[in-house]
Amino acid sequence: MKALVDLFFPKVCFACAHYLSDQTGVICVHCRHRLPVTNFHLNGDTHFENILAGRAHIVQGTALFYFEKKGLVQQLLHNLKYKGHESIGITLGDWLGGELSRVPSYQDIDLVIPVPLHKKRERQRGYNQVSKFGIQISKALDAIYLDRVLIKTTHTSSQIKKKRFARWSDSSVWFALSDAHRIAGKHILLVDDLITTGATLEACITVLQQAPNIKVSIATIAIA
Repeated sequence: MKALVDLFFPKVCFACAHYLSDQTGVICVHCRHRLPVTNFHLNGDTHFENILAGRAHIVQGTALFYFEKKGLVQQLLHNLKYKGHESIGITLGDWLGGELSRVPSYQDIDLVIPVPLHKKRERQRGYNQVSKFGIQISKALDAIYLDRVLIKTTHTSSQIKKKRFARWSDSSVWFALSDAHRIAGKHILLVDDLITTGATLEACITVLQQAPNIKVSIATIAIA
């Protein structure tokens, strides 16, 4: 039966849309070698710290890929975010999680928390596009995945065309913390799909810091 399904509905690479020779994967071997990896977590790069300097304190931050318009990563994120292909999040979470599990500075992560969607947006889409990504990373780091402690309280329109200041002023009131006691004293890994200006992550960190004695690190699929 599987062979028949593959014959009429062959799987394609979610990055380049070419047929997959390995029907069990989501990214072809050719694209996997072409994807623009950052290696921030492997070479001690402080790019995230620099982006958020003076705005939010983090222990460390990393992204799996660089984001380029009309590039392979944009196609992956589009398929993950809008086409329902959550298997992409699993694959990328396994990829980054496997690497972070070998980096000493990520070994004390207690909690993995995703940047949340507003309940209306999540109901429309049917899922949070970073959930599977975060879950796989939590498994690799032997950490607890919490997806209901940070809540998005404001339903906002797309941020794509907004200027930097508009994004920051909006995001400052987007989020709330449902249970500060649950995360007190923990090292949190905050996960998202894409960082551009850092406004959303800054807002999340500000809210998380309402809990006492926490540390925050960041991991995203891509960085613009």
